[in-house]
Amino acid sequence: MSNSKYKNIALAYDFLDWPFEYFRYKAIRKNIFSGLSGHILDAGIGTGRNIIFYPKNSNVIGIDNSTQMLKISEKRLSNTNSDNITLVANDVQSCAFRSNTFDSIVVTFMFCTLNKEQQLEALKELHRVLKPNGIIKILDYNYSQIPIRKLIMKIWAPWVYLAYGAGFNRALDINTIKGSGLKKTSQHFVYKDMISISTFETSNEN
Repeated sequence: MSNSKYKNIALAYDFLDWPFEYFRYKAIRKNIFSGLSGHILDAGIGTGRNIIFYPKNSNVIGIDNSTQMLKISEKRLSNTNSDNITLVANDVQSCAFRSNTFDSIVVTFMFCTLNKEQQLEALKELHRVLKPNGIIKILDYNYSQIPIRKLIMKIWAPWVYLAYGAGFNRALDINTIKGSGLKKTSQHFVYKDMISISTFETSNEN
């Protein structure tokens, strides 16, 4: 999603997303942080909906390329007692971090806003800042294989793209994953057959 589109939608983002957040996303966000600890990167933190689910025994850096979205994250962070969370304006395709910095990386509903070229650059960059034997968890949409659900998603698709710059048809493909030097080790659905958590690790082939 372009920075300009985030600028236009930032103040209304949580309002527009409220039904999905409270009836769908909130119940599954905590799953992406299960088993994680240490130094964690939240890539594409947006308005900070993940903040309340961060593991207590961790240090988290949240990044986003939209300063408007980060301001909302900062307000949400100010309502917590956490001193182990840092928010940084940064582009996931060009992270301002040293290589091998993070024990794990989480990405929630961000890759669906990127085209294939941007996805590859983002994955390669996340791979670079990930420590050896670290993991990346990606929470995102997939088109349902059930005809009626897929039809509903296709009806919603133009609005989703117009409002968020996102697409249901942007699930990471095998060529993008291979080009990043990562390998997918697992994928499981957390909401019907529409939203899944995929786990990636460093490929032994690289």
